[in-house]
Amino acid sequence: MTDRTEQRLPQAPGDAGEGASGKPGPTALRPHAEDQYADELALLAATDDRPRPPGWRLSPQAVVTYLLGDGAKITPKYVGPRRLMEVAVSTLVTDRALLLLGVPGTAKTWVSEHLAAAISGDSTLLVQGTAGTAEEAIRYGWNYARLLAEGPSEAALTPSPVMRAMQTGAIARLEELTRIPSDVQDALITILSEKTLPVPELNTEVQAQRGFNLIATANDRDRGVNELSSALRRRFNTVVLPVPASADDEVEIVARRVAQMGRSLDLPEVPAALEEIRRVVTVFRELRSGMTEDGRTKLKSPTGTLSTAEAISVITNGLALAAHFGDGTLHPGDVAAGIVGAVVKDPVSDSVVWREYLETVIRERSDWRDFYRAARDA
Repeated sequence: MTDRTEQRLPQAPGDAGEGASGKPGPTALRPHAEDQYADELALLAATDDRPRPPGWRLSPQAVVTYLLGDGAKITPKYVGPRRLMEVAVSTLVTDRALLLLGVPGTAKTWVSEHLAAAISGDSTLLVQGTAGTAEEAIRYGWNYARLLAEGPSEAALTPSPVMRAMQTGAIARLEELTRIPSDVQDALITILSEKTLPVPELNTEVQAQRGFNLIATANDRDRGVNELSSALRRRFNTVVLPVPASADDEVEIVARRVAQMGRSLDLPEVPAALEEIRRVVTVFRELRSGMTEDGRTKLKSPTGTLSTAEAISVITNGLALAAHFGDGTLHPGDVAAGIVGAVVKDPVSDSVVWREYLETVIRERSDWRDFYRAARDA
């Protein structure tokens, strides 16, 4: 397999590693999973004595352990049903591609990245789906200067991430599959069914090497969704990632990711903020479900998704406020503005929903008085 590091651009002095002065320079703001968790992957590889599919760096069991953690040296990357991860990993052992489906913020991208990192050691073979994604992003393009000068040739061909994954026997990732135009989506059919990518201009084809597969993500909440054709859908095994099953699970996810992001952003240490995290999670879950935790009061839901990812963002922003503009402790006022911004996406309808929830639910909770005042002022 081609080493991904060979394809990286040279770094300017001080960009990473050692700078011109020989002192350590700043690291990547958001390291790839295979870099951030290199020690865990190396530990699993060294102790993994189970059979590994061709082209895989770990056995399927070790990949699941990497995702869910072992309670000791391997940290959990996903908090949720083990069976879902087992189904996802076993799908990638077969000739069927994997489609991770769910509402926004259910860790689809996060899971796909870690799957690719654990299986191939490379999570960067990525196509980002948008309404403007062209077929060349999935198949291949051309260096037009060389094409005009030399005509069609291998040197003039520009492989897509999917083509590179086929050539090296790696996992390719395709984000937001349903946002890609339908005619472009169908470029995947031959790749997934025949495991070949024809290049008619050169009278040749690229055959997928063993270990190749594709992980796609999709949700049906956003506007601009293009339904998958039945022919394409048959070539995927779909795994639906649910929202966290319980408030405790969601609090655990938010707390862990906030701690990781705080370290990567070099935020000053802020004392434990579990109380505020639980409040934000409670607000999001109640508005998302349209019902209070005790089941006694029905609520209107806002237009936004109020995902776990948004809860992480609200808390991280609150920690930054507390660290840089407060007393170093996370207070309700530090999260109030962020939570209002997360809930009120539509200034007309969502404002009504939020005010009603604030006055009928939060105001009546005696231990939430400080939060109520901060949210009302925000």
